Amino acid sequence: MKSSALFALTSIVLWSFLAYLGASLKHLPPLFVTGISLTLSGVLSLPAWRRWKISLKILAVGVGGIFGYHLFYFSALHHAPAVEANLVNYLWPLLIVLLTPLFFRGQRLHGRHVSGTLLGFLGAVLLITQGHLRFSLAFLHGYGLAFLAALTWACYSLMTKRIAPFPSETVGLFCLISGILSLSLYAARGNLFSSFQRLRGMDLLHVAMLGVGPLGLAFFTWDKAMKQGDPRVIGALTYLTPLLSTLILVWLGGYALTGASTVGMAAIVLGAVIGSSDFFRRQRPLP
Repeated sequence: MKSSALFALTSIVLWSFLAYLGASLKHLPPLFVTGISLTLSGVLSLPAWRRWKISLKILAVGVGGIFGYHLFYFSALHHAPAVEANLVNYLWPLLIVLLTPLFFRGQRLHGRHVSGTLLGFLGAVLLITQGHLRFSLAFLHGYGLAFLAALTWACYSLMTKRIAPFPSETVGLFCLISGILSLSLYAARGNLFSSFQRLRGMDLLHVAMLGVGPLGLAFFTWDKAMKQGDPRVIGALTYLTPLLSTLILVWLGGYALTGASTVGMAAIVLGAVIGSSDFFRRQRPLP
């Protein structure tokens, strides 16, 4: 298996714990938790600070991607129901695949890329909604914010491959600045000090796990995966995230599988197999 696939799968596995850890911290404001986790991730990356010498353009892309994504995502959850907002947000792997030809000349979409990603999205729809969609025009603003979150992450992922090469250690700087901005934004909206007082022992452990894993190491391995691999293939593979996330909730959170969940997981696996078949083909490197 190619190294880009291993890096992508590492990010996918780490992101799969987001739902479980998020559920254990649901009594705390999401933007507050994200701010602490990203700041922790950045602080843990400080030993590599000498590698943080980058241009303002790269810094803008990195912070704009990580902070911008979370800003749009949590704003969407504030203005729309969580299930539908999450579903719209999960358009980002599909957008990565569809936007690849716009970012890289000569990289055409083939049937396996599109069909694999669409199957993955269909599976995600069944897993997230359990077959019950309740879209309402009353929450159109929230859906729009969720789409902006998906578009932001897709563009960030593709831009890290297109712009001038930079060390993956620089992602720690992106996280540190994004975490500080998130905490500052939350402080402007609520009582930052009282939120820190609400942290309990297990909360600290779960926040630390977020900062080390899903909101830490996952961003570094994702950066390496996007730089080394084919975005069309990685995008299709990424829909394994909701599948693994569901299995973790079943294992650790007492979540019960339904018929819709089973069909959704089957669609995701089939889509991942079809969409990632390029891993077994000889490919030309992206220009």
